[in-house]
Amino acid sequence: MRASLVIFAMSLAAMPAAAQRGRLGTERQLSCDDRGFNQNRLVTHCEMREQTVGFAGRLSIDAGTNGGVTVKGADRADVLVRAKVEAAAEDLPAAKALASQITLNVSAGQIAAVGPEQDKRQSWSVSYEIFVPRQADLGVKAHNGGIAIAEIRGRIEFETMNGGVSLKRLAGDVEGHTMNGGLSIELAGDRWDGAKLDARTMNGGINMTVPERYSAHLETSTVNGNLNIDFPMTVRGELGRRLSTDLGSGGSLIHVETTNGGVNLKRSAI
Repeated sequence: MRASLVIFAMSLAAMPAAAQRGRLGTERQLSCDDRGFNQNRLVTHCEMREQTVGFAGRLSIDAGTNGGVTVKGADRADVLVRAKVEAAAEDLPAAKALASQITLNVSAGQIAAVGPEQDKRQSWSVSYEIFVPRQADLGVKAHNGGIAIAEIRGRIEFETMNGGVSLKRLAGDVEGHTMNGGLSIELAGDRWDGAKLDARTMNGGINMTVPERYSAHLETSTVNGNLNIDFPMTVRGELGRRLSTDLGSGGSLIHVETTNGGVNLKRSAI
């Protein structure tokens, strides 16, 4: 049935005041205390490496076969790269030797790691926590690892095969996808500041928070999953597993979609 529908809040529980939320923390969090690189029958060695480089306006980050990437906007003009290097081998001396052969290629425009070939007797991974200027263009790639990007405005592209994606308080022209992993998205302000946000997953749910009085053109869909909205919204047309509507006064495109997973839209606390 086609009609003009109003979707009311399913739950409007009290939330913390906006004044209690500032910019996301930019403290250093990545460490060897968090061991996520577990290899059966192999011994793992972990070490942290840090390097500061100049910033040329755009940064390309490739986590390689194993490893995740976190990029945080900060009040700085350069780039701080923190890398967690993990190597697994048959004993600890072999694992340490393997780690010593892993080289980080860090320049003003590119970050990647190279190391020995991997097999059932030895493997390695490098995960990154990177602090960049708040105005930055990014290209972020992973394979078996998640991606998190926060507090940045720019031309941002991301992709991973097996890993979730977290996008928090971004602006600009943002697009990318994951194959196997969920999307967590936190919008900020009163409208999307930039060209668009286009985020997609094949196998994973979507959780997105939207501030009050937010303006944008929202498109979202799922093939195998439910569409849940827990705040008032006026929708013209059918409401099933696909939604296309203006929030507030409309504006830039926000497009989020999944094939296998639910979509949950919530009012944010700010």
